[in-house]
Amino acid sequence: MMTVPDLQRYKRDKKKVIVVTAYDALFTRLLEQAGIEVILVGDSLGVVVQGKPNTLAVTMEDMLYHTKLVAGTAQKSLVIGDMPFMSYQASKEDALRNAGRFLQAGAHAIKLEGGAAMVDRVAAMTEVGIPVIGHLGMTPQSVNQYGGYKVQGKGKDQAQMLLSDAKALEAAGAVAVVLEAMPASLAQNITEEVAIPTIGIGAGPHCDGQVLVLYDLLGMFDEFIPKFVKPYAHLKADALQALRRYKEEVEEGKFPSDAESYQ
Repeated sequence: MMTVPDLQRYKRDKKKVIVVTAYDALFTRLLEQAGIEVILVGDSLGVVVQGKPNTLAVTMEDMLYHTKLVAGTAQKSLVIGDMPFMSYQASKEDALRNAGRFLQAGAHAIKLEGGAAMVDRVAAMTEVGIPVIGHLGMTPQSVNQYGGYKVQGKGKDQAQMLLSDAKALEAAGAVAVVLEAMPASLAQNITEEVAIPTIGIGAGPHCDGQVLVLYDLLGMFDEFIPKFVKPYAHLKADALQALRRYKEEVEEGKFPSDAESYQ
């Protein structure tokens, strides 16, 4: 069973942390069979499952429902619950209460976006035994502030701020930090400067681990494909072919045949 202390051990041992998102029982079983040891129940479900343009409409109820599905199925993996928009930003009390609900739903840790502004939340959670993973760089819940999904940390000042944010999260007790959509050189610098693992997504090869959205990895979601996504399968094409064959066989009277019928 993968645990939070194992994340620190992986960094010390220079072993890569492999993270994939999942939102239901079927894919959780597949991930564990593939040897994936860390599962993120991401608020990305707002886009790839709910069909929204971004993650902002995802609610705590949405996240808790999917977290229960994943955590109730996972037997070996570390399960991380992704705190949705406005479940932690308004107050430290909100953050603590909602983070606790994730652990009650079966998650082993939570993830939240933001740097220095979130330090008091991270410290408060850590004090009561809730493991926290930070998220810096292109933070999707701030998409409107950024004016879209844009690479962060290109300028010297912004790069320095992101490094300071990573150090602040570490000092507050964060057990790891996701680095999204930033120059590979900056992610490498942050990785070398902090003792906690860095999990990259669009942050180059030098992070301590990598995370991808399941539907992107499997080639199921292609409405937009970020530069950092590499599809390892093309399941959308396979699914379309299967569905079209089914439709054709029913129309032509080929399905069900005697083989699929009770005698």
